[in-house]
Amino acid sequence: MRLWRSHDTVTSPGSLPRDPRADEYPMPFVPYGWYAVLRSSELRPGKVVSLHYFGRALIAFRGTDGKATVRDAHCPHYGAHLGAGGKVVDGTVVCPFHGWRFGTDGRCVEAPFATRTPKVSLGGFPVREHSGLVLVHTGPGEPSWEIPEIPETTSRDYATPIDDTCRARVHVQEMRENIVDESHFHFIHGQPEPPVQDWSQDGPYAEARGRIARRVLRWDINNTFDAFMYGPGVMVVRVHGPVLSVTAVALTTPVDDRTSELRMLYYVRKPARFPLRLLTPLLKLVFRAEALGEVREEVEIWDHKIHQARPVLLPHEKGIRALRRWYMQFYPSEVTIPRDVPEATSADPADSADHPHLTSERIPN
Repeated sequence: MRLWRSHDTVTSPGSLPRDPRADEYPMPFVPYGWYAVLRSSELRPGKVVSLHYFGRALIAFRGTDGKATVRDAHCPHYGAHLGAGGKVVDGTVVCPFHGWRFGTDGRCVEAPFATRTPKVSLGGFPVREHSGLVLVHTGPGEPSWEIPEIPETTSRDYATPIDDTCRARVHVQEMRENIVDESHFHFIHGQPEPPVQDWSQDGPYAEARGRIARRVLRWDINNTFDAFMYGPGVMVVRVHGPVLSVTAVALTTPVDDRTSELRMLYYVRKPARFPLRLLTPLLKLVFRAEALGEVREEVEIWDHKIHQARPVLLPHEKGIRALRRWYMQFYPSEVTIPRDVPEATSADPADSADHPHLTSERIPN
């Protein structure tokens, strides 16, 4: 575990007093967009799954046609939590307190002893299910864009995923900024120097490309990576190399106004030749040993950092500025958030040159 030293006293990060500014953000805590709230395998037919995201108690269940629905958890009759003892009967969820039943569209379909079925509904979200994920959309109106399918999640060329979930007291935007924070690749991930990244964007989609160079065990790894961002909640990072290729599905979801969840699904590509495919479990173990500890290190840092609306960026740190401009589209247009951030100056004019290794466009409100 990384230790912090202050006044010659060693403390663990969990024992650090929390600065109240660490819970203050100028932007809403739920950006508009698609978020994964479950893996498909976690939502079995005939079962109610309790969830808590976006500051709301939620339930998920499947109808008789197998389609998933995600609804508010509390019965409008008398407030019982439908996930605490509720059951699925004929594709409807039954309240454990008084037996009211609700369909996958949220509408009440039966209320025992009522002369007429009450015209009440459970609130809910638009739902899509593919790539082994149950996705919900937040924001006004119907979704205007979609998350594309992720082919690695169903390909036999990839092993079953390494599934790692953690939570931190940080905004989901800051979790996403991590991928374009060039300098942290040296201090956290062992890069010899900050990587040069190319940035492109198209409406709610964006992409960052670069290279990762590091030493893993006795191997020198020099891989390319492509980070495809689909709105604020889903990112697919493909790392390609001669030794190891991995597709990481990064799912960032707001839990409440202080906490966010990061769920990482790592799909390791199996070696092409059959005898070498037997090494797939070993490749997964190596990757787990290298990657998961670094993610935990980042989470500890996120858990105590404060949001810098105007961070002082070095000349090579272009990614955070580009991502923040792109991310603005996922907030209501009336929200005012500082856009421009200062750049640190350097005594060496060559160091302060504006190296154009990212291209970005301002996203209008």
